[in-house]
Amino acid sequence: MADGDEIFDVVVIGAGIVGLATARALLAKRPALRLAVLEKEASPGTHQTGHNSGVLHSGIYYKPGSLKARLCTEGKRLLEQYAAEREIPFVACGKLIVALDGSELQRLEELHRRATENGVEGLRVLDGDELREVEPHATGTRALHAPRTGIIDYGAVTRAYAGDVEAAGGTILTGRAVRSFDPRSRELWIGTDTGALRARAVIACAGLQSDRVARLAGARPPVRIVPFRGDYYTLGRDTEGLVRGLVYPVPDPAFPFLGVHFTKRLDGSVVAGPNAVLALARERYRRAAVDLRDAVSALTYPGSWRFAARHVRTGAAEVHRDVSKRAFVRDMQRYVPSVRADDVTFGPTGIRAQALGRDGTLVDDFLIVGTERMMHVLNAPSPAATASLAIGEELAERALRDVITSS
Repeated sequence: MADGDEIFDVVVIGAGIVGLATARALLAKRPALRLAVLEKEASPGTHQTGHNSGVLHSGIYYKPGSLKARLCTEGKRLLEQYAAEREIPFVACGKLIVALDGSELQRLEELHRRATENGVEGLRVLDGDELREVEPHATGTRALHAPRTGIIDYGAVTRAYAGDVEAAGGTILTGRAVRSFDPRSRELWIGTDTGALRARAVIACAGLQSDRVARLAGARPPVRIVPFRGDYYTLGRDTEGLVRGLVYPVPDPAFPFLGVHFTKRLDGSVVAGPNAVLALARERYRRAAVDLRDAVSALTYPGSWRFAARHVRTGAAEVHRDVSKRAFVRDMQRYVPSVRADDVTFGPTGIRAQALGRDGTLVDDFLIVGTERMMHVLNAPSPAATASLAIGEELAERALRDVITSS
């Protein structure tokens, strides 16, 4: 097949959970669309989707009125309905957000206010005795209990989305990394590893590479993706019964990550983590992994240094946990004192694509920008997997209104 012989109305870049959800939403709204999803890896959902912790979020943390708040609440409802229809297992195991002492109570109250405004179902504030009725091995003075927070198999969800796309007539092309864009009079030529194809419009859901794809297309994204590696420890089979569901700390509002927490998984295992340390490789999952291009990108970006300067103490604690199992376990023991170092083994690991401004501010909401005939999802961290169906609907509606109709 000659370059450019593959012709589509829409190309979605990235076969992660957001890209596939967007593709299936487009095909549901416009069944006649010639649509392809390009994925540079050999199979969908390889990176952030494939390293997801599996939590089905309720919408507790997010600023009321934000895209995260709106799409998480709606996305959870849609995903639970979808999973039930497709017989994809999920469990509403519940989440406890635990205040250890009085210094955290005001922040816990603010979370309660946000969660209530966001429509989170079944919320209760528990005292120390009540929280131990939910999690007998946990400790704390007060907790916010969200009984409808759950766990799900996002790998199974992603495979189901891919099946939907293909059943609706879409094409998923793997092993097709995007190398160039050539805008022509009425179409875009997209250069890939195995030749060029043509499209009237492009929606880029490129995750860890989203800023690079945007720049490749001629956009000037206001942010750069700075990757943060998150490591977990897994509790042994003899001790996983110490945790029934999800046990979280009260997050520090000055730091954008949630801190070490416990997550029950569908197979009964329990993981604790993650920490959050700057990664020097966007798509490699070993602690010492370095990709020269990724390292230079992160370390020469002014936003990285400004962010680090604002969070010196917290960042140092994250690094200490990264190199010291003992320190990591001490953080676990603050919430579940019975955990011991010989009860846990290292892993798994994930990498979060976080959009960071030049001023060192982390983007706290989903970020979607458009260029002529193109749309770029530049920031879609957690709860993007939970919200995937709602994000897909949002992106499809925007694309049909602003991108595809004008192409």
